[in-house]
Amino acid sequence: MQSFLDTLAQKKGLPVELALMWRQSIVQKSVTKGQILLHKNEVSARSYFVQSGCLRSYSIDAKGKEHIFMFAPEGWTIGNMQSQTSQTPSDLFIDALEDTELEVFNEQILDKMALQKPEMMRNGFEKLLRRNAVLQKRVIMFMSATAWERYQHFIQTYPNIVQRVPQRLVASYLGITREALSKMRGDMARQKTI
Repeated sequence: MQSFLDTLAQKKGLPVELALMWRQSIVQKSVTKGQILLHKNEVSARSYFVQSGCLRSYSIDAKGKEHIFMFAPEGWTIGNMQSQTSQTPSDLFIDALEDTELEVFNEQILDKMALQKPEMMRNGFEKLLRRNAVLQKRVIMFMSATAWERYQHFIQTYPNIVQRVPQRLVASYLGITREALSKMRGDMARQKTI
């Protein structure tokens, strides 16, 4: 299981001595399937790096329907940045789809990184811009792409969890019914055999 800081060290050249110092600010945690890490209307103070397992963030509308915002399999970070940065109540829930090993960290560790290693701030800003670009692409896809195109994008984005999460959650993420997803999957399987 790789840690958040190990990932930064490999990708961003984080010096070992800083990683050891910052490791004290990160808490290892095991959560069980179904455990809620963030409730709607809580002010979020933490983010989560998934070492093994899978988390998701989602909202529930006034009719009780779930809308999946994102999945976080191994190596992904998940949190509610809007709530953390503005100290406002969260619109999202975060829970575990599987038994999950994760690291918990708060915004303060990111602030420390930025102060002690300024290029981390630049890297963080670049990552934020990439995340914003991904979210922008997802919004545009919801406005203009077909369900088939959205499903193809889902498979590319989350190749290692397609078979791990219930199909009703995949359908929710795509904004389609379970029946429509089932039909698409059947059509796709038939195309592969032709």
